[in-house]
Amino acid sequence: MGRDPAAFRGNGAMIRIEFHRLRFLVVDDNMHMRRIVRQLLHGFGSREIYEAEDGAAGLEAFNGHNPDIVITDWAMPILDGLELTQMIRKPDANANPYVPIIMLSGHSEKNRVMQARDAGVTEFLAKPIAAKALYERILSVVLNPRPFIRTATYFGPDRRRNVNPNYSGPERRKGKEGGETIPVAPLASQVVHAGRLQKETERRSAASSLRQSPRSAGAAGSAP
Repeated sequence: MGRDPAAFRGNGAMIRIEFHRLRFLVVDDNMHMRRIVRQLLHGFGSREIYEAEDGAAGLEAFNGHNPDIVITDWAMPILDGLELTQMIRKPDANANPYVPIIMLSGHSEKNRVMQARDAGVTEFLAKPIAAKALYERILSVVLNPRPFIRTATYFGPDRRRNVNPNYSGPERRKGKEGGETIPVAPLASQVVHAGRLQKETERRSAASSLRQSPRSAGAAGSAP
């Protein structure tokens, strides 16, 4: 039996993402790249995938379909991926400014990653993309969403991945900046713990064996 591409082991239990419950929006001006991403998502089990060929069409599709996750290219006409992200992240302009955004780019230089982060991108993925890398990014945004930060100049996921509460250096965020931390709930309805289902199956199997054992003992005792 082949391995389920939507399942993985975490904290000693098998966890499975119900990809068929997730709505994806794929925004890329390259039709070939959209097809690759769509095929990968189909392979994970996703069925509701919307597409757009540029940032402007992507924003329209975002408002029309309310996707759970946006996967967008960086370099596109009309609106590029950064501009699309900034439009989505306007807290009072869209229904879900907290939506996870995965940025695709053929350039993975540090300054590019920092630009994407500062625009409000959730995860960054360099091209050419691999199924494992895309799956890991989706897994991260589904199970471990970072809290959002609202300041006078930024609204988006916390840009610090590892937070040390005892750090007091020059880059520590200061309360006087007016920053507000907003918790973001994980997409819990799209995740099931298959390990629990397996344990329940084993319990029922054991109970069935116990019910059958008295009959077996009685049959053995009546033999001459």
